[in-house]
Amino acid sequence: TVVATENKKKTRHLQSITAETHLTSSSLKTHTGNEICSINKRVKPVTKSNSLTGVITPVKTPALKRISQSISRSISFRTEARHLTSAPISSRTKTSSFPRRCSSQCWSDTVESHDLTAREIKRQEVIYELTQGERQLIDDLVLLKKVYFEPMLKLNIMTESELGQIFGTLDSLVPLHEDLLCRLERLRGSEKTVGQVGPTLINWFPCLEAYVTYCCNQVEAKALLDQKKHEKRVEHFLRLCQESSFSRKLDLWNFLDLPRSRLVKYPLLLKEILKCTPAEHPDEDSLPDALELIQSIVAEVNRKTGEAECQYYRRGLVYLEDSQRLPEIQESRFLYCHGELKNNKGQRLHVFLFELALVLTRPGGDREGAQQFQVYRQPLPNALINLEEIPDGEAAGGSSFRGAFSGGNDKVRNCFRVSCRGRSKAHPYSLQANDSFSKQQWIISLRQAIVQSRDRTSQTSQSQLCPHPDPTLYHMAELSLSSDSEFTSC
Repeated sequence: TVVATENKKKTRHLQSITAETHLTSSSLKTHTGNEICSINKRVKPVTKSNSLTGVITPVKTPALKRISQSISRSISFRTEARHLTSAPISSRTKTSSFPRRCSSQCWSDTVESHDLTAREIKRQEVIYELTQGERQLIDDLVLLKKVYFEPMLKLNIMTESELGQIFGTLDSLVPLHEDLLCRLERLRGSEKTVGQVGPTLINWFPCLEAYVTYCCNQVEAKALLDQKKHEKRVEHFLRLCQESSFSRKLDLWNFLDLPRSRLVKYPLLLKEILKCTPAEHPDEDSLPDALELIQSIVAEVNRKTGEAECQYYRRGLVYLEDSQRLPEIQESRFLYCHGELKNNKGQRLHVFLFELALVLTRPGGDREGAQQFQVYRQPLPNALINLEEIPDGEAAGGSSFRGAFSGGNDKVRNCFRVSCRGRSKAHPYSLQANDSFSKQQWIISLRQAIVQSRDRTSQTSQSQLCPHPDPTLYHMAELSLSSDSEFTSC
């Protein structure tokens, strides 16, 4: 009996060992199988792809060609435009053939060692920024021509005449800045430092007079571009370009405005260079002259651009009555400001503050590519304007503010009133700006326009009341003064 019991125990023990061995081998097989499956998934062979990323290789096809192909297809075939998404293009940004911004690089990153003072290092950094700015501007202008002008002309998105008006004299600016870049690079010595930069800038700055023509054209160029954006093909083309990597999320007008932005930056850069120039440096005498020269050029460009802007909007005015044609409007040479304001009826008006007159208009349609503005009521000469600033929170019970300005709160905000002295047809106008900042800008501009117009009027009246005396009397006046002095000395 004892032997039989021991045999049964041994048999059960052997069965349990066999079961455990079988279970272990099964789990090992399953685990090994899973590992093999996962390995197979990782080393799955590459198959042919029908997507755009499988077709385009980053080395052989530059970014410009890919963008132009997708643009032409999307304009011609709507079905392909849905298939060509921007994801494949953005995934190849590293292989773009167009230069990218390197604004983070400093002069110190280009030299291995130096023994310069902190002030001289700062001076080299600003000069390097000047040089890099020229290089970046040239790259952007070249990109602007190849990516926007040439494709739009080739695809007949705009006519050559329209593109010529929008881009203006852009081509003439590229060699101009290439010349300055070449001169600045020649100034760098063996240690990559620049000694004297003043004479080079003095000799080159007069070339910037070419900016007068380009900037004066920008007013009409912007108006035409805004008008063409309403066309479906133009809007689609510009949107695709802006969504592409080379544009840096800038639209066409941002690129067209880069030269003007560069122009106004020159005085700032020169001031920084001058601030970092130590005493008895060769640039100590030439940099102030260069700064004075560039400031005069920028002021001239601003003046000419202001005159062009004034003439453009003046041509767009449509008069309903002959009495609205004030001589002050035609005599104005520039605009202080212009923009949208609301009157006490809630109507949106486009208001122009010319040099000598305030004109309220209603935006109209376009005629011959120029926007028209219908003159609303009677314009006001600036010299006769009375300006009243209305504090925020004033009760809106008066007839001038009933309804429109209160917004249901019985309070008015961002409002002011202008009226005219001595004119029966000129009614007072209560106007509302979009916000407090816009209101203050209008108040400041109006006060400046009123003061300067009154000074101009008083000077004109004095010159008319006091004509120049006869030149033969000059000698008598000198005699009387000399005799008085002689009498006093005696």
